[in-house]
Amino acid sequence: MKTINPNDQDFMCDVQAPCFQSLDADEIDLLKSSRTQVLFRKGDNITKQGTFASYILFIASGMAIQYIENVYDKSFNLRITQPGEFVGLGSVFSKNTYDYSTRALTNCQAILVEKSALIEIIKQNGTFALGLFQRYSQKNSGLYGNLQSILYKQMNGRMANILLYLNSYKSMVPDIFQLLTRKDIADFAGISTESAVKLLKSFEKEGYISLNGKDIEIIEAKKLEEISRIG
Repeated sequence: MKTINPNDQDFMCDVQAPCFQSLDADEIDLLKSSRTQVLFRKGDNITKQGTFASYILFIASGMAIQYIENVYDKSFNLRITQPGEFVGLGSVFSKNTYDYSTRALTNCQAILVEKSALIEIIKQNGTFALGLFQRYSQKNSGLYGNLQSILYKQMNGRMANILLYLNSYKSMVPDIFQLLTRKDIADFAGISTESAVKLLKSFEKEGYISLNGKDIEIIEAKKLEEISRIG
């Protein structure tokens, strides 16, 4: 992790992001005075589940994985975080700790905003508050869909669903599958790494996908959609 100062070449004009456009001059000044810009390198931990959340993160560039852990050192990948998204909003609307861990999938530039400052802006600016709440609700809806997949689909349905989900990022990140280990993919599907490897080979044998090292190419998307649908 590296702190980026305003004089650094990598510094970004973060308050120009669309989500901040509803702020007035005083609110922008408060945001600027309470934020720190940080570079997380690939593989760095961005947040840790259960730790005290004194700040909210805005992902300015790069991608990260959000996941939950249990006491047996097992994890379940929730989703991929993209540029323009917040991490840790749950600590604003509910408790004071992070609900999940986050790991940088690529190099990520993040804006760390003190939670107290963000709460003050939320109290003053209803439009900004509504936008944040809408983002929070949308992400939760997506998580409910993932949970439904894990609870009610068999392993092949889960794998098909996850492959389609990850493949949706290929237009933005062509090497998305190469950034992920087989364990990462297994943790998205809620299955063991061994089962994930077997399912991928089975899908390749059936002609649904093509495996080239770590990369995965979707050949029969409609067939995967059918497998995902019937579970």
